[in-house]
Amino acid sequence: MTAAIELRGVGRRFGSVTALEQVSLAVAPGEFFALLGPSGSGKTTCLRLIAGFDRPTQGSVLLDGEDVTATPPFERNVNTVFQDYALFPHMSVADNVAYGLKVRGVPATARRRSALEVLGLVQLEELADRRPGQLSGGQKQRVALARALINRPKVLLLDEPLGALDLRLREEMQTELKTLQHRLGITFVYVTHDQGEALSMADRIAVFREGRIEQLDAPRVLYVRPRTAFVARFVGSANVVEAHVAARLTGEARPFAIRPELIEVLVPAQPVRAGAITCEGRLEDVQYHGAASRWHVRIDAGPVLTAARPESEPAGQMPAAGDRVLLAWSPESAVPLVEGPPIP
Repeated sequence: MTAAIELRGVGRRFGSVTALEQVSLAVAPGEFFALLGPSGSGKTTCLRLIAGFDRPTQGSVLLDGEDVTATPPFERNVNTVFQDYALFPHMSVADNVAYGLKVRGVPATARRRSALEVLGLVQLEELADRRPGQLSGGQKQRVALARALINRPKVLLLDEPLGALDLRLREEMQTELKTLQHRLGITFVYVTHDQGEALSMADRIAVFREGRIEQLDAPRVLYVRPRTAFVARFVGSANVVEAHVAARLTGEARPFAIRPELIEVLVPAQPVRAGAITCEGRLEDVQYHGAASRWHVRIDAGPVLTAARPESEPAGQMPAAGDRVLLAWSPESAVPLVEGPPIP
């Protein structure tokens, strides 16, 4: 099957600064693909190269198997949704959505009909004659989405589209975006620095770091089997144990990661399951996080490890800050780590 999007050894330099270095990936037709990473990691540069807003210093960009590296944006069957919406304040919602059709010379009646149809997809048909200034942030984002969809692109690029919304609206829009993408079957490429967004929506995620892909996998694989310390810390939260500490705990000088929810906090007298890895330490702090609390323990081997305990569990005789405690986890819960990304 021909990839909807393919990057082959793509690099982008700005003078002495390397924004992307030898990035290769393939996005399947109809896939919801996320580019995840901190600011400056290269994810937005990657999106701009796919859109045609920029050209790579090296490598090739392909859409549906066709090399479009030198093809201008308006000749690529892709559309982009930006974080700031970029709506025309003096136009109605319907006219904003239909603007691309107007540029192409489509008659007014046909433009209006198409605009109302696509506004129906995002549940805003009744607001067609309002101005953007009369809309909420979530409604503006839906209008921007409708405008990008009206030309029925094969690929929709979304650059931090929910970043300006509050938490409740972001969560609502995440559900709506995923539902809409499934219904339309369009390939989505979604740029975000929010690992929660990527984990909840994407079929696969490319984690970027310093212009390279650190790991590319399905969300569950990234969370359960992070390859490097960076991925372990960035995708969710994890305890990363350095090699010299690991040697004292397990006898093997190899770094590993373990998620807080996989660590038990026990008082020293409590029984431990057979085969568990254990270490003692002093409880420094307990932080309440709603559904779970986080227990921060300075272990005798040196670093602070964090364990997560569901608040639904009975309190029992749990220790207080300053008490000696025992941490325990199964060997299978510790994920071995490598030093960095693979060589392309």
